[in-house]
Amino acid sequence: MTRVAAIDCGTNSIRLLIADIDRSNAGAALTDVVREMRVVRLGEGVDATGELAPEALERTFAAAADYARLIREHGAERTRFVATSASRDARNRAVFVDGIRDLLGVEPEVISGDEEAALSFAGASSVLPILDGHEVLVVDLGGGSTEFVLGTASGVTAGKSVDIGCVRLTERHLRDDPPTAEQVAAAEADVDAAIARAGHDVPLERATAVVGVAGSVTTITAHALRLPEYSPDAIHGVELPIADVRAAAGDLLEMTRARRAELPYMHPGRVDVIGAGGLVWRRILERMGTLTGGRITSATASEHDILDGIALSIG
Repeated sequence: MTRVAAIDCGTNSIRLLIADIDRSNAGAALTDVVREMRVVRLGEGVDATGELAPEALERTFAAAADYARLIREHGAERTRFVATSASRDARNRAVFVDGIRDLLGVEPEVISGDEEAALSFAGASSVLPILDGHEVLVVDLGGGSTEFVLGTASGVTAGKSVDIGCVRLTERHLRDDPPTAEQVAAAEADVDAAIARAGHDVPLERATAVVGVAGSVTTITAHALRLPEYSPDAIHGVELPIADVRAAAGDLLEMTRARRAELPYMHPGRVDVIGAGGLVWRRILERMGTLTGGRITSATASEHDILDGIALSIG
């Protein structure tokens, strides 16, 4: 048994998993010790400026300092820090890398979109029996990028990361509250173009099942289920018809931000960007239904994702 700490720093949130890894002939299994998430919006403005803002760096460093304390308190033997879309895009990412190294004593890895896709698949596939007998498309819908990863129980077949996400599309298009029809149409055009780019590298039409991971997908699932509060146990592994996902996603997109903030399962850090998350998720599922000739009629939500993949990758 090895205790490890995994940190996933994305465009919208920074998350920590401290877990015990039990490796056996049957594979590796994780037992959670601590699982935390902070919305720090590291990627605020990066799409427009190409740089990480000082205020965003300050928020991220404050969360990282708290995580460093938790890692020490719980005695994690090894730590891996992975940064994704916002850090890849930023000209001043060296400031971010230096600050994290000073706080945590580890070298933060600004990984490629391909590696992000593989880690997302590893995390989701570690706990979902849906892989048995299926060629599964895992969709990791983030703040700055979305990963499309096709694979089986044997591993990844193909993956592609594209620059669409809930923060990026909100800042680029969905500026009104609620957004106008013209803004929604412009965002959907971006999503359609990104799906087409993904399809050049990933044979999306071969998928026999779709799994969605990350906060936008799980929040949309919570809304479809009308949960009294956010409950990972109630969300994980839930399979919903595409029609139900479309209805829930459209509802969130059309709501005012004030109305979203009243929902009992809505994290405050997702209030302003979940509309764009819903737009992306419903559009992907609509296109998957078409690309597979109607074979894909539902999608499964997973609470286990790239964070679990990072933990499992620690040797």
